[in-house]
Amino acid sequence: MTSQTECKCKTSSQDEQCKTSTAEPFPIYRETEADEPCCGPPAGPPASPFARPGYTVCGFVEDFMDTQVARVPRIKTALNGQDLLGAIKTRLGIKRDNYKVAPGLYAVGHPTEDAPVLVTADYKLSFDHLRRRLKGVNAWLLVLDTRGINVWCAAGKGTFGTGELVRQIRKTNLEKLVRHRRIIVPQLGAPGVSAFQVKRQCGFEVIWGPIRAEDVNNFLRSGFKTSDSMRRVSFTFPQRLVLAPVELYLIRKTFLWAALVIFLVSGIGAGSFFSLSAAWHRGLLALGMCITGAFAGGAFVPMLLPWLPTRIFAVKGCFTGVGLAALYLLMLTGSPYLTVCSGAALLLFGTTVSSFLAMNFTGSTPYTSPSGVESEMRRAIPAQIVGLVVALLLWIVSV
Repeated sequence: MTSQTECKCKTSSQDEQCKTSTAEPFPIYRETEADEPCCGPPAGPPASPFARPGYTVCGFVEDFMDTQVARVPRIKTALNGQDLLGAIKTRLGIKRDNYKVAPGLYAVGHPTEDAPVLVTADYKLSFDHLRRRLKGVNAWLLVLDTRGINVWCAAGKGTFGTGELVRQIRKTNLEKLVRHRRIIVPQLGAPGVSAFQVKRQCGFEVIWGPIRAEDVNNFLRSGFKTSDSMRRVSFTFPQRLVLAPVELYLIRKTFLWAALVIFLVSGIGAGSFFSLSAAWHRGLLALGMCITGAFAGGAFVPMLLPWLPTRIFAVKGCFTGVGLAALYLLMLTGSPYLTVCSGAALLLFGTTVSSFLAMNFTGSTPYTSPSGVESEMRRAIPAQIVGLVVALLLWIVSV
């Protein structure tokens, strides 16, 4: 029996979830006399040794290499169009929760029993980010079952942890595959992994690798030595900007319900119990402010993060919310539906939306701690609720 990594063939998309199953090795087809047809044209080429009814090999698998332990999938280090499309969809939040590969052991290049062992998560974006940096490297890649979560978040949740690491080492018989007893774990996985317990339970020494995958090649060439920059977490403008699309995409369903409420509330109190005309015209103004607040908190906060005052994300969202809401109100100058009271309601509404959405980034940055996040939410959410209620009352009475 051997462990075989396969991809269930539901669609042709490469980002299809992989699974690990225990099965007999795929047969290696060879031409024999029995394969010769008794009549008709000669037989075509033999079937792929990895083919199996209803299944196909994942697109990132080059082939399989035989080892003394099992047949191990050898993966490509170059990404193709399907990988890039999958990354874009994931950045937008599309099928984000199911974007993962099968946990287990993979080979990069042509590793030997002396090759290093790198550990990562089964989140395919993390998996792809690492393998594309391993061009020209011969190594083993041990993928942990983190339920499709990246290394940093999974370490905090406990899925990228000591127990799972030890389990995969034992399950893949790693001690029979390599002569050394070293595994390279990304530094961001440190919150979930106890190096002492890993050594005690399975005999492997944990070597903490660099934070960024792009430094792994230099780390291996230097004999597992890291520079100060390899140990420092960065949060550059591109790294912050890439967080915005998924945050904006994830609020789409909430936004539809919010739009319905906005139009209903906008028609109340216009000389009668409800006015369709007011609901439409005033509703468009409020909806525009809702969109403005969403971009202020969901896009401008991460972009301007280092320059916004305080370390409290809810307050950072207030700054961007007030700024963009003020610009939006200037664009509405001259509108018959814009009064001092309605303007104040819109300003407060946009600021509250921005403040609330800005808090989504508290777990995505090195700026905060878990205790700081909880403390901020306990104080900020009640204030945001009060702000939303006041904005609603001002909007109703502003007709």
